[in-house]
Amino acid sequence: MLTAELMRQPGVIAAGEYSYRGDRFSYKGEIDDEMARMASIMCRATTMSEHMQVGMLEQFCPDCGSSPANGWIVRGPMFTVCNVANVFAFLDNQSASLNDIMALMHKRLADEGTDLV
Repeated sequence: MLTAELMRQPGVIAAGEYSYRGDRFSYKGEIDDEMARMASIMCRATTMSEHMQVGMLEQFCPDCGSSPANGWIVRGPMFTVCNVANVFAFLDNQSASLNDIMALMHKRLADEGTDLV
């Protein structure tokens, strides 16, 4: 399972998976159930927004390379949230390699569809 693999990476605070319908999630890491529930809601909403924005951009710039949407990253001063498909990871900025984590997520989720079903 990718969540367990992500948790073995240096600097990963938590990792999880959520359904696109928003009715379930799973996680591992240093967060509690309520924080994981809120994280899954935030990640689902941000993913839906990302897909909408890429769709709008494609209307103005077809073939500009922004489609299909393939994940997102939000970096704060202490930690980063990254998401590919319906999998998220929270990273400690001091000890995690964002490049390594994103490469792992893209490799393992390369065959995932881009439709939010």
